[in-house]
Amino acid sequence: MSFSGDVKEELSYLVSTARHCQIAELAALVGMCGSVCISASERYSLKIHTENQTVARKCFTLLQKTFNISSDVSVRLQKRDTRGNLIFTILVKRHEDVIRVLQALKLFTEDGEISEQMSPANQLLVQKSCCRRAFIRGAFLAAGSISDPVKSYHFEIACASMARAEQLQMLIRPFGPDAKIVQRKKYYIVYIKEGAQIVDMLNIMEAHVSLMNLENIRIVREMRNAVNRKVNCEAANINKTVNAAVKQLEDIRYLERIRGIDSLPAGLADIAQLRLENPDATLKELGMMLTPSVGKSGVNHRLRKLSQLAEELRQNKEENYYD
Repeated sequence: MSFSGDVKEELSYLVSTARHCQIAELAALVGMCGSVCISASERYSLKIHTENQTVARKCFTLLQKTFNISSDVSVRLQKRDTRGNLIFTILVKRHEDVIRVLQALKLFTEDGEISEQMSPANQLLVQKSCCRRAFIRGAFLAAGSISDPVKSYHFEIACASMARAEQLQMLIRPFGPDAKIVQRKKYYIVYIKEGAQIVDMLNIMEAHVSLMNLENIRIVREMRNAVNRKVNCEAANINKTVNAAVKQLEDIRYLERIRGIDSLPAGLADIAQLRLENPDATLKELGMMLTPSVGKSGVNHRLRKLSQLAEELRQNKEENYYD
């Protein structure tokens, strides 16, 4: 099972003890993937469609615990789906039961008609912090996903309208995560891409086992990244040191060929000879070989002076050539 599937599996077994939270979560589930059917005799039935068995189980449980309704569950294969995906449908047939659910979810207008938009949810359902958590949990179960944190950090909930997405964003942001919205084809995606904020989202939804699993993955990733950065930094420093040493040797050999080491001032001649004899030595090691010893900055200054002298000789040679 994917990490996203593990999170939904955990959340499917989490049922709030407070009825108002159960209603808030059911409001998100019905708003995201529910529909009301009206028969010719104006009798209502409620259908909730989902491709996820755990979500179907959660809807069935909420209807039973919150309203004492035993709904029917049907399973069918999606049309034109070569992957064999199934559609789970939770059906509430009894007209009176549907009326009770719709009234509790505040889906009736002032005229007693069913609201055309099942979502965004009525603000009265999400006044309390615990209800907002439950609503976000229901929205994620209905239309959310989390990428494999081993590969990348990405949390999203797909909404059918901008109004739904904006309400969800408004409910998430007071908890801390900076949820953003982007349009993808006909959907509006509420998403978060930072690992720490996704951890916060799992905490908001009360998926504590998944939260700990994600934290463990984050620790391993951060340690690996830190080691890689250190290795890359050390490799860069080694390359820089090697390139500098090669350049120093080239300059000293040029001076030796053109002027001779003995013609250099004593301090420069000593360090030039040591560099020729010890091409792999560090600046500190070269300084320790001198009598008296010299620090790294002193050795570096002398080597830079040698390189400067070599460059001046090259320039003079070029000028004489063109003259």
